[in-house]
Amino acid sequence: MKLFRCDCDAQIFFENTQCLSCGRELGFIPSQFELSALPNGSTEFMVAGSAWRKCRNYSHEGVCNWMSPTRSPSDLCQACEFNHVIPDLSEAENRALWLEVERSKRRPIYSLNRLGLPVIPKTIDPGNGLSFDIKASSGHERILTGHLDGNITLNLAEADPAQREQVRMAMRERYRTLLVHFRHEIGHYYFGLMVHEPYILARCRERFGDESVDYGEALKEHYGQANHLMYQDAFISSYAMAHPSEDFAETFAHYLHMVDTLETALEFGFVFERLTKAFPQIQASFDLLMREWMGLSIALNSLNRSMGLLDAYPFSISGKVGEKLRFIHDLIHSLEQSASMPRSSESVAAAPQLAAP
Repeated sequence: MKLFRCDCDAQIFFENTQCLSCGRELGFIPSQFELSALPNGSTEFMVAGSAWRKCRNYSHEGVCNWMSPTRSPSDLCQACEFNHVIPDLSEAENRALWLEVERSKRRPIYSLNRLGLPVIPKTIDPGNGLSFDIKASSGHERILTGHLDGNITLNLAEADPAQREQVRMAMRERYRTLLVHFRHEIGHYYFGLMVHEPYILARCRERFGDESVDYGEALKEHYGQANHLMYQDAFISSYAMAHPSEDFAETFAHYLHMVDTLETALEFGFVFERLTKAFPQIQASFDLLMREWMGLSIALNSLNRSMGLLDAYPFSISGKVGEKLRFIHDLIHSLEQSASMPRSSESVAAAPQLAAP
């Protein structure tokens, strides 16, 4: 994640809606990767020759800080345009939880844009696009977080830290956050987009296994195991053992953890300057990224321990897991180089459609 500065030169952050120094409202311009101060009293402003306005979920709902092109037929920003279902806002507590969900959701959208991956809503491409259902469980419906055919469902209760921690302990997980959920489920989505050519599928199966094996039976067997610590030699997490598709999604999520945190560290000067040419396209060699990540994650964990906190990155990357991460890196980089893939909802109209999985 980049660091940003207001027009008054105060440091501002990705989630900010207002500069705490000068009081100006702020708006994130996704195509420019910039968080900009908005003109006082103006409903729109110009950036690089284009007019922008506040996303409706910014101006009306207070859960966003992104801007939408004035010329766009939608009054939602790029991130909010993916929402297919939002929580019932007649329930007072749902708005605060939805705010946390939207804050977390915007980070992976930012990362996918930085990586040059196609980021297209189902409203534009129903067959290959992405959408989100953010729903709360009720007496007649139990909501499970998951992915199906490009639609990601998120249980709103995951935005409640107390409930989320309860589930984490019950599931014996080392790490459970809203951001993890989004990155993991998005990993399932990109498997469908990126892993369908026969030679890519074959290489993927060499590393992750055959994703066509029965999912329900694999999960039943996984949760029937008494010892989940046996994963560390070949898997990034215990849940990655459950099924090859979960292994891919978990590894994809960790790759996003790695590159986003490295970019933030680079902005603060915590990693070597030789990474500067790697961002935003992440064109550095995987070996360089991995060396920097290993050093940074050890430092982060040590800092947390100095404060009496849990490890920031409570995982170890074995040689086998490293090769899986390398596969994700190479896959993303090869896609980023492809001129045939649409990049965003702004370019999809003029670009070829994605190949069907």
